[in-house]
Amino acid sequence: MTSSTHNSETISGRKAVVLLSGGLDSSTTLAIARSLGYELYAISFDYGQKHRFELQAARNLAQGFGVKSHIVMSLDLSVFGGSALTSDIAVPKGRNEEQMEQSIPVTYVPARNTVFLSVAMGWAESLGASDIFLGVNAVDYSGYPDCRPEFIRSFETLANLATKTGAEGTAKWKIHAPLIELTKAEIIRQGMELGVDYAMTHTCYDPDSKGYACGKCDACLLRLQGFEQAGEKDPAVYQAAQST
Repeated sequence: MTSSTHNSETISGRKAVVLLSGGLDSSTTLAIARSLGYELYAISFDYGQKHRFELQAARNLAQGFGVKSHIVMSLDLSVFGGSALTSDIAVPKGRNEEQMEQSIPVTYVPARNTVFLSVAMGWAESLGASDIFLGVNAVDYSGYPDCRPEFIRSFETLANLATKTGAEGTAKWKIHAPLIELTKAEIIRQGMELGVDYAMTHTCYDPDSKGYACGKCDACLLRLQGFEQAGEKDPAVYQAAQST
């Protein structure tokens, strides 16, 4: 197993920091970390995203999974702009997978995962932890450079170089990305086996004022496809269903 996959070994009571957005992937990752026996610490970011409904989802999930401590950190990346998630750039709608994979999408937030992992690393070190979990996966890394296995491996190297515990050799940092090689359908099946209530999650990049999902952005389409391929019904509330 490489560092980008999770180990089947149960590590009872060992602390882990989980990046928890409130979405499908991060909630499944949280469930995996719990199933391995880690003591859970979750961190979410209020970074100026349009879909801030995900933060309440993250709070609910953290409570439901018995997280020891959950931090929601304000880190306003909208001051930089450059992304459809943090500026007035339109969120793409109705794209097929081929179109999604043609180039890095405008929903890419510059250096987001690097920034988030760096903050999570700082908190983890203060907790005496050296395990960080995040929910990047194969469906995303064709379009997002900070979801690639090479990025995860490189950040793990950085963590072991840039921290006191790493430099002194008192801890060996591991960046766990247990979903990295899974499809959305496989993620959903695994999450359901681990007790994830996907009705609690928020995925949509462009929800309406009530938090209902658009059903047309890349995130919604990949989620809907994942549930269909898993043979399950998506419990998310979609705008189209509310208008009929």
